[in-house]
Amino acid sequence: MKIDFSKYEDGLVPAIIQDASTKNVLMLGFMNAEAYEKTLSTNKVTFYSRSKQRLWTKGEETKNYLILDSIKSDCDNDSLLIQVQPQGPTCHKGTDTCWGERNRPNFGFLSTLEEIIEDRWNNKETADSYVASLFRKGINKVAQKVGEEAVEVVIESKDDNDHLFLNESADLLFHIMVLLQAKGFHLRDVENTLIARHK
Repeated sequence: MKIDFSKYEDGLVPAIIQDASTKNVLMLGFMNAEAYEKTLSTNKVTFYSRSKQRLWTKGEETKNYLILDSIKSDCDNDSLLIQVQPQGPTCHKGTDTCWGERNRPNFGFLSTLEEIIEDRWNNKETADSYVASLFRKGINKVAQKVGEEAVEVVIESKDDNDHLFLNESADLLFHIMVLLQAKGFHLRDVENTLIARHK
């Protein structure tokens, strides 16, 4: 891979840091040729710090290293996308990302729904909602609902009404997510299980 470090007067190229697993953007730094070579040789992401005027390995003080997974350059060879396995919070302020966001897997709307279900779990004694009422009834009731929804999916799969089939599938997925929360698990745990099987 040929990187055009000469394009900018300071010899630095922007390096976007992305979690290799969650695909969340963690931070932006800058690299010169020496920082790039050190990153490759140590497997720990190293930047050129403009404030310190020296090479700086992320985590050299906190041990929150960014372990290198892969590096790609863009179409003009003047910026980098670096995928990493973070060894702790990335931001110097202690947050997962430099934008103050949590570095969790993002399953789109399912992640939003999971946060709502988690909130109902944490407030199950006071929240006035269907999910909180399920949690109050206990694990057996939640598991029973999953079984009922699974049977309804099977029944609808044998007919030609796609609308009903998709609605019952949504009900099943929703109740599985409720059951996962009741058991102390998340979608990422199911994803990790599938990844392990794939390997």
